[in-house]
Amino acid sequence: MGKLRSLFDSHALWVSMLIGALCYQWLLPLKPILPWLIFFMLFFTFCKVNPLDLRLHKWHWVVLVTQLLFSFAAYAGILYLTNDAVLAQGLLMCFIMPTATAAPIIAGKMGGSIQNLTTFTLLSNFATAIIVPATFPLINPAADMTFWPAFLLILSRIAPLLLGPFFGAWILRLLYKARTKQEFVLSKRLAVIPFYLWVASIVVLSSVVTETVVSSYETLLSTMLWLLLGSFFACLLQFGLGKLIGYKLPAASKGTDYQDVLINPAAAPKTMAGVSSITAGQAFGQKNTSLGVWMAQTYLHPMAALGAAAYIIWQNLFNSLQLFVAARKK
Repeated sequence: MGKLRSLFDSHALWVSMLIGALCYQWLLPLKPILPWLIFFMLFFTFCKVNPLDLRLHKWHWVVLVTQLLFSFAAYAGILYLTNDAVLAQGLLMCFIMPTATAAPIIAGKMGGSIQNLTTFTLLSNFATAIIVPATFPLINPAADMTFWPAFLLILSRIAPLLLGPFFGAWILRLLYKARTKQEFVLSKRLAVIPFYLWVASIVVLSSVVTETVVSSYETLLSTMLWLLLGSFFACLLQFGLGKLIGYKLPAASKGTDYQDVLINPAAAPKTMAGVSSITAGQAFGQKNTSLGVWMAQTYLHPMAALGAAAYIIWQNLFNSLQLFVAARKK
């Protein structure tokens, strides 16, 4: 049974993407449940994290600044070289999207630090809520956007899915300690639930992405191909840079989650540099693509959302490969 589950875990992401793409017409009605899948996925993930253990580390700031520099450098460079606003905006989205809310789940399964990545996920998403309203009016002056309404609108999409499960898990932890006088520990059976909720959400999200691509037939084929290719290289670059930054600037502590092989079933790193490399790689490379698609459709050229949509494919294939390699090492 353990080998069967390990095999499923290793291939779950690409299989779920394939199911979502092939069956998108039948799965699209499930789109309204996507926020609830993400909410409960994060709730169980945050139940593993003691909020008092969350700390900002040097690599958090280096990854965040590097992400922003690459975002606008890619936009300016592509616009200068091709004069194609759709392509430039699409590649901008590949970089500027914040860290995915599910990133701690994947990092945890590979031996990364759930605490350190949870900290960066909160930092990255709220930084995006500030940066996007401040800069997108310069990129697309035609968009009817002022800072405070746009900031509050983006925050309204981020905060419930991040802060709701975070404070819910914290309240549960406090109530449990008040009642039992012991620290709350998520049971072994429940510790694996976030990953399977994430797999279910990938099925639904893949159907939405497929529908977006199919309905974008009016976009020039060359632009679509360049966005597909550009998002591929952006994905590899960000995962690689994140791993390098984490290795060079390791966090001060692994976090208690590193010690529990049931939370991190494929934990392989023996040093803090190895743990931080995995953690920072996911922080930089695994993106909140659903938010990215929405931001592009709302504030940029609607076809720029294809950049974020294509990124979904590459990041999940890359994560699937990482999980497969981690399982083989175990």
